Amino acid sequence: MKRLSLAEALREGITEEMERDDSVFCIGEDIGITGGFGGAFTVTLDLEKKFRDRMLDTPISELGFTGIAVGAAIMGMRPIADMQYSDFLFLAMDQLVNTAAKMRYMSGGTVSVPMVMRAPVGATGRGSQHAQNMERYFIGVPGLKVVAVSNAYDAKGILKAAVRNDNPVMMFEHKLLYGSKGARAEIGAIDSSSDIPDEDYTVPLDKAAVCREGTDCTVLGWLLMLHRSKAAAAALESKGKSVEVIDVRSLSPFDYETIGKSIEKTGRAVIVEEGAKTGGVGAELAAGITERFAGDLMAPVMRIASADVPPPFSPILEDAYRPEVDRIIEGIEETLEF
Repeated sequence: MKRLSLAEALREGITEEMERDDSVFCIGEDIGITGGFGGAFTVTLDLEKKFRDRMLDTPISELGFTGIAVGAAIMGMRPIADMQYSDFLFLAMDQLVNTAAKMRYMSGGTVSVPMVMRAPVGATGRGSQHAQNMERYFIGVPGLKVVAVSNAYDAKGILKAAVRNDNPVMMFEHKLLYGSKGARAEIGAIDSSSDIPDEDYTVPLDKAAVCREGTDCTVLGWLLMLHRSKAAAAALESKGKSVEVIDVRSLSPFDYETIGKSIEKTGRAVIVEEGAKTGGVGAELAAGITERFAGDLMAPVMRIASADVPPPFSPILEDAYRPEVDRIIEGIEETLEF
């Protein structure tokens, strides 16, 4: 066992998959420059020393390198594409939504697109065009699997499972959880490091995880909001409230089996997300919970999310925009009053 940050765990996972399978390669902007950062958040640091011919640095053309990844996947390769900021996925939407997601269906199952698209999300003082939570835009696209990783153990295991999967996988990571060091260290970062086993392992792409057990209320979060939800649950424990916290992890498909078992026990559900509330992941998840488990609910499903405005640049406004621990506590307490 060894203790790794989320970025280090992803790097180790990529290394192991490239060693295991010669068809795996990485593609993106600034991911393999000698002496560089290893991408925007150090995930691919120094990989070019070992895999020079399989670390493909590209021009600033997100549509272009995504198209290369899709084409390579169709032809039997297994690309790991690196989007510097998830906001730039808008520039590659046609390749992802109209080609990668649809080719298996349009070909009657004869063509697969085994590619992974990694993308960092979240507000970190970079302004509205480098701070969005883009997972909301992909959960309703048939043919795409969508995952979000909140700790280093899951990051490595889910990445490895995604590389081996024969479908396109969108993998979202939060900038404040990477544990990047030096010039890429983030103000306000949260420790999401984990003990990583030496042996090979994967984590399923379609399963949620109960990270804290409780009996009074189920709180569903992912990425940064999972950590803030856990902090809120710990604070409420001192008030005699027992809160179960679930890392949703799989955003498409949702793991309603795990979620449902928790709601059957607690009778209440609170969903916490960093993206804007209207049309968000929480909206779809709340609808799905209500359709399936209305008879178990003792209170309406509550959504706690960011304001319906672009992410602000000002640190003070950013803190007000995004759910903090106190707001999550208030939401849970309001739900418990029903």
